[in-house]
Amino acid sequence: MLPDRQLDLFDASGRAAAPSSTPADRPRLVAEALDDFDLVGAIPGASLEDCHGVTREAVRRRLGIAVPALEALCRRFRGFGLEHTVPEQVAALRALAGLGGPAAAAAVTRIVAGDVVQGPGLIEAMRAAAALHCRLPADKCLALLRHPDPIVRAHAADLAGPRADIIAPIVAVLVDLLQDIHGAVARAAACALGRMGRGEARPMLVAMLRDDPSADVIDAVAAVADEQIVVLLGRIARTRPDLSPLATAALEDIDDPRAATLTSSLREALSG
Repeated sequence: MLPDRQLDLFDASGRAAAPSSTPADRPRLVAEALDDFDLVGAIPGASLEDCHGVTREAVRRRLGIAVPALEALCRRFRGFGLEHTVPEQVAALRALAGLGGPAAAAAVTRIVAGDVVQGPGLIEAMRAAAALHCRLPADKCLALLRHPDPIVRAHAADLAGPRADIIAPIVAVLVDLLQDIHGAVARAAACALGRMGRGEARPMLVAMLRDDPSADVIDAVAAVADEQIVVLLGRIARTRPDLSPLATAALEDIDDPRAATLTSSLREALSG
């Protein structure tokens, strides 16, 4: 008989809790005491009590070999969590994001593209995908841009481009999202369009560059730069030490004589 805690966790998911792979009275694992291979071996079947310990320890040790095990832990609960997040999936996703690297990015891409995580847990999956700069399939990206949750939409916009397989419907949805009532979604859409070189985003990018400059906005403006953007980047490079290297690098990427002149003067000021 499963503990009441697990039954409560999946009570609204539409399915019963997945059976535990270990006896309920098994002593809790001491993750720090396990060697690397035993630690990785414990991850796919980890209980709720153990999953956070073993996944965090894998990240602490930077165990890239743990990626398949973390993906397996996440897949073990596929179909659950329609109403509530599944803690084991959250632990696996956070560990994948913490490990980083191409293998972790590929694993999270498969998890998101395969609908392994559902319901509110999708937010955690998209956070991991954004942190790992995953390249989601175009059809999945398009579907997520239309997701009812604004956090999911914003992360989907972050992952939308630039990319070789951008399709017209993705661009059209991003343009629509410039009017999204949630500011984070509109901002992410503007940055995505800017990185694609789409002029539709220029007015919003100019406003953000002027009023609320940040690394993501600066990264997005070079491909749509005009005289106003060049001037604003020069101002940021001179007055915002925290953003000056990024603004100067953006100016260097802009094929415009005014940008080249500004970059030269900024370099001279730094060397002087």
